[in-house]
Amino acid sequence: MVLSTLINPTKIITMKQLINTKKLFYILLLGVMATSCAKTFDEKTILNADLSNNSSVQVFLTTVGANRNYMHVDGKLVTGAVLNTVFSTLTGYSASLFPATGIGHFVPAGLRSFLLRDTLSTTTQPQLNFAQNLEAGAYYTTFAYDTITAVKQKTVRNTISIPADNSCRIRFANFAYNGNALTPAVDVISLGKNEIVATNVRYTDVTEFIVHPSLLSGEGFQIRETGTSNVLAITTSTSLVPKRSYTIVYRGSHRATSGTSTRAVNVFVNY
Repeated sequence: MVLSTLINPTKIITMKQLINTKKLFYILLLGVMATSCAKTFDEKTILNADLSNNSSVQVFLTTVGANRNYMHVDGKLVTGAVLNTVFSTLTGYSASLFPATGIGHFVPAGLRSFLLRDTLSTTTQPQLNFAQNLEAGAYYTTFAYDTITAVKQKTVRNTISIPADNSCRIRFANFAYNGNALTPAVDVISLGKNEIVATNVRYTDVTEFIVHPSLLSGEGFQIRETGTSNVLAITTSTSLVPKRSYTIVYRGSHRATSGTSTRAVNVFVNY
C-alpha cells in the first residue's frame, strides 16, 4: 500500500520543467508586447503635447497665386497637405492654413530656420527662407503674403488668454495685395453685433485680440474701406466657440472681385 501511493520522482521533474517552460514563455511574450506598445506610443507622440520646451506655430498663406507650397522647419518637411491660395466660388480659400486643424504645429523652442517653397521645378516663386527665435510655451502665426514673385512673411506672437466666461477673443489682419498701390486700411463690422469692431486696420497689420461674444445669431464679418460704406468682402454663418481665439483676415487681390485671386475674408482659430 505504501509503495502504491508514492509519486514517481521522474514525473515531478518533468512537471516542474513544463511549468518553468510556460513561465518563461509568458515572460518573453509580455516583454515583446511591452516593447511593441512602447514603440507605437513613441511614434504617435513625436509632437509632444507639453509646451514647456516647445512653441506652437501656425502658417497662414495669403500669397496671391501661390500653389503647391510646403513648409520646412530646420530642414525637415512639416506640412502634410499642400498649401495654396486658389479661390473657388464654392469653397473660397480652403487650403491656406497649416495645420488645417488644431492650434498649431509644435516646434522646439529656440532659434529655428523656416523655409516655404513651391515644389514645382519651373515655379516663378522664390524660396522664402527666414529665421525665428521661438520662446518656450508661446504661440505664433506666420502670415505669408504679397505675390509669388515677391513672397514675404510676417510672424507674430499670439497672446493667448482664455476668458473666464463664455466669450471668445478675436483679432484682425489685412494682407490683401494691391500691386504697386497701397492696400487701403479697412474697418471690420460684426454682423452679429451689427457694429464696427475694428477700425483703420492697415496693410500687414495684425491687431491684438479683443473680447467678443460667442455663438451670436447671424454672426459674420464685413470688410469695408476705412471711414466709408464701401464693402470689400464679407463672410457669413460664422460660429465662434466660447473661450476660443480667432483671426479675421482680409486677403486675396484687393482689386479682384472674381477669379482665382478674389478678395475675401477668412476666419481661422488660433487657440
